[in-house]
Amino acid sequence: MQAAPPPEPPTTIVVTAEALPDPAAERAFAVETIGAERLRNAATTQLDQLLKEVPGLQLFRRSDSRSAHPTSQGVTLRALGGNASSRALLILDGVPQADPFGGWVNWPAYDPASLGEVRVVRGGGSVSAGPGALAGVIEMTSRLHDGFSAEAQAGSREAFEGRVLAGVPLGGGTATLSARAGRGEGFVPITAGTRAAIDETAGYEEASVRGHWSAPLSDGLDVQLGGLGFTDRRERGVPFTGNRTDGADASVRLVGRGRLQWSVLGYGQWRELESSFASVNDDRSAANRVLLQDSVPSHAYGGSFELRPHLGDAVELRIGGDARKTQGETRERFFFVEGEPTRRRRAGGETLTSGLFAEATVRAGALTLTGGARLDRWRISDGEISERVIATGEQLRDESFKNRSGWRPTARAGAVYELGPGLSLRSAAYLGWRLPTLNELFRPFRAGADATAANALLDPERLAGIEAGALYSRGGLTLSATAFANHLTDAIANVTLGQGPGLFPGVGFVGPGGDYRQRQNLDAVRVRGVEASAEWRRGPLSLGGGISLTEAEVRAKGAAAPLDGLRPAQTTRVGLTGRVGWESGGRALSLVARHVGGQFEDDLNQRLLPSATTFDAFGAWPLGRRFELVARAENLLDETVVAGIGGGGAVERATPRTLWIGLRFGPDRER
Repeated sequence: MQAAPPPEPPTTIVVTAEALPDPAAERAFAVETIGAERLRNAATTQLDQLLKEVPGLQLFRRSDSRSAHPTSQGVTLRALGGNASSRALLILDGVPQADPFGGWVNWPAYDPASLGEVRVVRGGGSVSAGPGALAGVIEMTSRLHDGFSAEAQAGSREAFEGRVLAGVPLGGGTATLSARAGRGEGFVPITAGTRAAIDETAGYEEASVRGHWSAPLSDGLDVQLGGLGFTDRRERGVPFTGNRTDGADASVRLVGRGRLQWSVLGYGQWRELESSFASVNDDRSAANRVLLQDSVPSHAYGGSFELRPHLGDAVELRIGGDARKTQGETRERFFFVEGEPTRRRRAGGETLTSGLFAEATVRAGALTLTGGARLDRWRISDGEISERVIATGEQLRDESFKNRSGWRPTARAGAVYELGPGLSLRSAAYLGWRLPTLNELFRPFRAGADATAANALLDPERLAGIEAGALYSRGGLTLSATAFANHLTDAIANVTLGQGPGLFPGVGFVGPGGDYRQRQNLDAVRVRGVEASAEWRRGPLSLGGGISLTEAEVRAKGAAAPLDGLRPAQTTRVGLTGRVGWESGGRALSLVARHVGGQFEDDLNQRLLPSATTFDAFGAWPLGRRFELVARAENLLDETVVAGIGGGGAVERATPRTLWIGLRFGPDRER
């Protein structure tokens, strides 16, 4: 378990939009907290890249959110990857953030500087967060800002980024508005040795605005209103591969802080994706559009409640429940002939999950015991796939899938024992589950020459895990280590079933060099591993680092038997991070090193992405009482980080060296 970092300097007061205090039960689990100053003074302004400093946290692809396709941006922990849907649950002020249709995360929607903190709870079975937290929970909390701050920076490849954060007293509370926008010409994703005439830069434009108001309605009763809007446009470095995502969220939360603590939350989410896909010939001299998702509308509605009756200082009881409904479909044009689509597809459906939970934590001297459980009802309904000839309206495919439903339990239990000043031992066990996304159930897709069929009969994923760890925190030193074992049953993966050229069910023709896959439930994925981290602070100097070592293995039979004993796609055995920082008198310097071991691009373990080590740097220097000069460097040594290998041998890379210089305006430091 990683303790929260030491308190920030007395001159910095960060107020967050908390509902209820962090539950006592989480002392038994591996938790890492990223505070406001670390979020603000990071070498990157992309939240997805900043989170990679947490040992064991991984995105599906190595590319960052400015260059990767948005549908490949799922987040997971502890080597439980394998497909693009998130297996860790991302939450903002209590609201789940995964895309309602596909389960990926729209990272450009979140500005790290507008967050008060991010807490990463590793390990499944979170009874209060709801289904989907197989690998853990990432909790983002809004920062309630009093005053005005702004930043503008220019970067490599004609990039520009700006942000403002403003807060004013309103209704006895604080209203905060944050806005962020950025653009860049981008880099050529394909490496110099494998690119050709067709390859071009992958530009991007992104913007987001978020508002939050928190105020007391009466003594012991608070209201919190939140709203979010964002837009994200990216190119992928080849003609006909542009995409766009727009989204909006709204939420309201009431919090009671009397003798009976309670909270009630309601929210709505709306997303719209448009994306084009292309095939490239063998010598990469020409590209042709093969599919256009001209509209992928989706939305989710949900709510939750929690009660914490006062039972004395030694006992914490939590009782609550939640529900979430998602609806969405993809509207596509495909089978292009001479640049024009000849067929149209619609595919989608609806899911609903709802459940109740209870969790109790008891402290008896040096020993803390916790246990909780929940029971959920799930339902998949109105699933359908329809395909027509555009010119004639002829129906080529019209499938409606039988509604399905069931019950799933979630549970966790843990113990913490204080051995002495600053030293504790802990252990935990948990059960969790995740419902397949609408994308996994109903939408076939193509990536380059490869094609993957959907599977409307997918079962929910189920996880059982155990872990044990130790924590030492005293003075400026914090050390933690955790050993864990997870067993993921019915893991959803894209399973290779054939190679082109040829016609295949659910996707049609696959050309030479392309693979045919289908989403299937594997028997299991078994993961064993160790995580460790350390942090030391003395005066203005800080040192920190972490390591994640995992062994992950697929268990499969039947059509997926060739995967038995292999490592899940896109999972690495080793991850290392290191950080050194210095802050004094408004000046700040930091250097972050990250190493990721080799991992396989594909389920058959044939395309190896080699290991890579990168360095990022940050510096801030005051210019008077309100202004600061800031500089950032991403991938300082310009390491080639291989992010993908195409069927024709083309190698895709993650972001090369990117340098930024900017100016930041903030509160008067001498007031």
